This record gives sequence, structure tokens and C-alpha cells, in this order.
Amino acid sequence: MLYIHQLKQWPQFQWDNDSVVVLLGEARNLQGRLMGKMESLGFNLQSEAMLNTITLDVLKSSEIEGEYLDINQVRSSVARRLGIDIAGSVETDRTVDGVVEMMLDATQNCNKALTAERLFAWHAALFPTGRRGMFKITVADWRKDTKGPMQVVSGALGKEKVHFEAPAVDRVQEEMTVFIEWLNGHKDMDLVLKAAIAHLWFVTIHPFEDGNGRMARAITDMLLAQSDKSTRRFYSMSAQIRIERKQYYAVLEKTQKGNLNITTWLTWFLNCLIHALQSSEKILANVLLKANFWNSHASTLMNDRQQKMLTLLLDGFKGKLTSSKWAQIAKCSKDTAIRDINDLITKHILKKEQASGRSTHYELIQPPPHHE
Repeated sequence: MLYIHQLKQWPQFQWDNDSVVVLLGEARNLQGRLMGKMESLGFNLQSEAMLNTITLDVLKSSEIEGEYLDINQVRSSVARRLGIDIAGSVETDRTVDGVVEMMLDATQNCNKALTAERLFAWHAALFPTGRRGMFKITVADWRKDTKGPMQVVSGALGKEKVHFEAPAVDRVQEEMTVFIEWLNGHKDMDLVLKAAIAHLWFVTIHPFEDGNGRMARAITDMLLAQSDKSTRRFYSMSAQIRIERKQYYAVLEKTQKGNLNITTWLTWFLNCLIHALQSSEKILANVLLKANFWNSHASTLMNDRQQKMLTLLLDGFKGKLTSSKWAQIAKCSKDTAIRDINDLITKHILKKEQASGRSTHYELIQPPPHHE
């Protein structure tokens, strides 16, 4: 069995245009509608939506690889780099900052040429310690394959199943030169289609010892940002791939073991993008909910602690809110926390939650939607 990179015509991809063009049109239409909706929002709401989207993108791209980052660290890191003030900002570690830096460089500098050096910088950001877990890896350079061919495998030791074997190490530099030249050129190709092809092509070359999936998704985001003609991100392809992860790996494997007709891959990618664009409605709804809340309480007097805690609740506070948690997070005494909470109950902003158990919980009262 040959992999597509071993075929004589590689990398001359073909596809059935009729199958692709309808989905491409639908994706383009949804992109336009989403960007139009976002344009009608004020700058603060756009920033909020972008912060939510990029946080989700970073979290989910890592999750696809089985790495679970801390949501508060990711959100704080993104906010700092975008210059957005958020309540409850936390210290971030180098690994989180590295993934965020790569994603933001890909999208905020989407029109900058992709070079080997830029890819090496992304790779160094992904692996700041030069290790994956306990193992030392080659960082900021093409893979060396010192332990044999680069393979994608699953299953227990001794019962491994090889899903894919990447091109031999002595081909990597030349393969990447061709890929980078194509990516920076071919200006007449639709950028959404280009994103789909680039994703497949990059993971097939598998140029790095580790991090290829996350880098492929960063390249995808870069080209999608170009296609939106905007550095502002309001939908997350990685979040949707995470949901469709099983199909993602299945269609990837099938394509890499097939011929150079990549219609099935393009169809899957475009459907995934359409779902991602549809899901962005949830991000927008959450942002509008928060805006409605603050607009409704614009003239309500609140102290800094109350504002901070309400912001945390609107951002999706984990668990139940109690007076003890309030005191701990707001760094005040329990008596002060109870006074703050009772004040917000009087103002119809918080209510006691009907729950069994000894401690009392509190939840937010959402004001009715504000219509112009």
C-alpha cells in the first residue's frame, strides 16, 4: 500500500469541483453574514466575542491532542496579548503562553508570509522546555527521526496499528520548500479551499517531531483569517474539529491512504467549517447576554467586588456561588461578602437558589432582553 506522498503525481491534488462548489458557497455566505453581524456590534462587544473565540480555539486545538489547558490561564493570556481588561486575571505558565502566542501570530499577522523561520518560532513557542512531557524532542527544526520512521500509531504496546507513515526525513526540507512556496503563492485560489488543502498537505508531510496537528490548525486559522479579510476571530474551526474528532481522523487516514483525488477531505472540511460558523451563534448570544445585563444595570450602584464577581458569573462561573467562595475570590471577610450579596438581592440582581443542603447558593437574575 502506498501513501499519497509516495504517488508519482504528488502533490498534484485533484477534486470534483461540482461537489465542492455548493458547500464552498454556503461557507462563504455564512462567513459574510457572521462578519456583518459582528460589524454591527460596538468595539467592546467585538473584543469580548474575539476573546471568547480565541480562548476556545486554543483550548480545543490542544484537547484534540489530548492536552487539557487551564481555561482561566488561557483566557488571561489571550486577554493580556490583546490588551483587554478582564476580571479575575491569573498568572499563566510558559506552555499556555506559547500556544496563545502561536495562535495569535497566525491570525493577527495572517497576511505575513509563512516561512520556515516563522514555523520554527511557532514550534519553539509550543515546546518552551524543549520537551514533550519527560521526553526531549527536536525543537524549532525539522524532525530528525532518530528512532525510526515518523508514524501515527494507536493501540497498546505490541499491538500497535499504524495509521500513517510520513515522508522519509531526507525529503522533509524539500517537501516544505514546495509547500511554503505554494502557500505564499497561488493568489487566485479561493482561500477557504486553500485552508483545507494546506491542512491536509502539512499534516501529511508531518515536518516536526511533535505539534504537527496544532500547527496545521494554526495555518488553517491563518488562511481563514485571510479569507475573512479580518484579524478578528468570531468562530473556531478547532472547537468544531474537537467535536468531530473521530470523523476528522478517519477521513484524514482514508485520504492519506487513497489517491490524489481529495474530494472527500474537502467535503468534510467544508461541512466542518459550516458547523463551526453555525456554532458561533452561541458565542454571539453569550456576548449579547452580557451586554444586555450591564446595559440594564448601567445606573445601578455597585462596588468593585460586586462588579468583579458578577463578571465572573457572566463568564460561566464553575460550581455554585456561596458567601464563602465570594469572600475567598473577592479577598474580603465573610461578613462583607454577605453584605455584598444581600445588597445585590435587594437590587434584584442575585437570588437565593432553591437547593438542598446546609449552605445557601446564589444565582444571577438575567434581565429581559432589551429591544431597540
